Amino acid sequence: MATTPVDRRRHALDMQIRESLTGKHLVVAEEGFEIKRSLPHGHVAAIAAMANELKLPALLGPACRERDIIYALILARAIRPASKLATSRWFKDSTLGVDLGVVGISTDEIYSAMDWLYARQGTIEATLAKRHLQEDSRVLYDLSSSWMEGTHCPLAAYGYSRDHKRGKTQIEYGLMTDVDGRPISIEVFSGNTGDPSAFVNAVNMTRDRFGLRELIMVGDRGMITRARIEALRGLEGAKWITCLRAPQIRTLIDGGSLQLGLFDETNLAAITHPDYPDERLIACRNPDLARLRANKREELLVATEKELERLSSSAGSSKYPMALRVGRVLDRHKMAKHFTLEFDDDESFTFVRDTNSIETEAALDGIYVIRTSVSQEELDDAKAVEAYKGLSVVERNFRNLKVIDLDLRPIYHYSENRVRAHVFLSMLALYVTWHMREALAPLMFADEEIPEHHDPVAPALRSRAAELKDATKRGADGEPIHSFGTLLAHLGTLTRNTAEFTQGIQIEQLSVSTPLQRRVFELIGSPIPTTIGGK
Repeated sequence: MATTPVDRRRHALDMQIRESLTGKHLVVAEEGFEIKRSLPHGHVAAIAAMANELKLPALLGPACRERDIIYALILARAIRPASKLATSRWFKDSTLGVDLGVVGISTDEIYSAMDWLYARQGTIEATLAKRHLQEDSRVLYDLSSSWMEGTHCPLAAYGYSRDHKRGKTQIEYGLMTDVDGRPISIEVFSGNTGDPSAFVNAVNMTRDRFGLRELIMVGDRGMITRARIEALRGLEGAKWITCLRAPQIRTLIDGGSLQLGLFDETNLAAITHPDYPDERLIACRNPDLARLRANKREELLVATEKELERLSSSAGSSKYPMALRVGRVLDRHKMAKHFTLEFDDDESFTFVRDTNSIETEAALDGIYVIRTSVSQEELDDAKAVEAYKGLSVVERNFRNLKVIDLDLRPIYHYSENRVRAHVFLSMLALYVTWHMREALAPLMFADEEIPEHHDPVAPALRSRAAELKDATKRGADGEPIHSFGTLLAHLGTLTRNTAEFTQGIQIEQLSVSTPLQRRVFELIGSPIPTTIGGK
């Protein structure tokens, strides 16, 4: 029989009388307790769970106050990269600071912990190398730079800025990863260090510190130059995979060693030349890359022509000499080699395209030549090409390190060792986020099932599932696909709440997790922890 509202009220009153007779105190629900504090917890818990899966606390060193601070700084940089001062302020606004006991720490404590970390860098990197590298391992290595703030750091110097930050001193750093892109080590150099010298230093460091007798280094054409290769020849067990520069390719073509007709039937061919003894040369032509470069060159030519025409019609309108203004225009798009100019006087000029120069450059569009000392038995031609193209994972790491995830730049420290510690700390955060991205690939735009690549020269293929992700912005389960940043933001809505009841009793309880939050922890392989700890 259905109950009426009057019946339900009578039942509730009876229950209250019974509870009172047993000695229990009854209070109005909304007045019985209050939420004293709610702290964002889910993103911190997820990053910490991944770090614990990687045994990061033990990797850092024995338990101590410095380790707790560094562990907290690594997790904070993976979640909310900021200056050390801003991070110390943020600790009180998440469960990370409370659970690791770093709320209210001073910058002096942070700097002391960074000194502790720098002293342990060699040991930590050796452990990572032991985890992920074996004899005959290929490693990927590349160099990047970030600008400095301040004027007192001995490492800060003017050099080629990969950030295109003019007027700023910088540091350079070389990142080494395994073939899958896991960060293994990072070394900081003065801001005016050339790529080749940094590379040779990395080879010696890797062999000596990591105890690898056989090593295959993969670096770009600006890193492993002819002079550096001559130096590498004297290192037993050191091998390389790199790529020739455009003038070297032109020499091969002009000398007949590389005939463009080869590419009529294939896009990959092994060639030889006496200038490269005991090495293999693998010539490749990518038609898609050729079209891309041709289109880009035409766009730059058109843009340069428009600016030159504007200058030509504005003679006498500037205090600067016309030749100087024309030079700036040509330098802006690096198109000076493709134009012929004639100056009639100080303020008038004519220009035409240099068709011979354009055609000479166009003949090399899409062509690159792999240069390697690795034997055919160790890596066939296709595998050697794939190994060189693997450098893209290091470039992706640099993007994550500098911009997307970890925001390494700019750098404010002026102590040389603390600059090195800051960069190393950021690399450790990258190590955690690299594994985090791998684990959460089903929830992100990453390709989980990369198709088998039959043509190493052609652009990498994406699976049908990845294409559907891009097109629909949803996964196989119909749920929205996320970026790493939006996943962290959603995880942060899982809070830990401190409730205080009228009797003075306090309890801590997590808010109810969403299906997406539960799925994240399932993929990491961890239950949702109530507290953060460094094991």
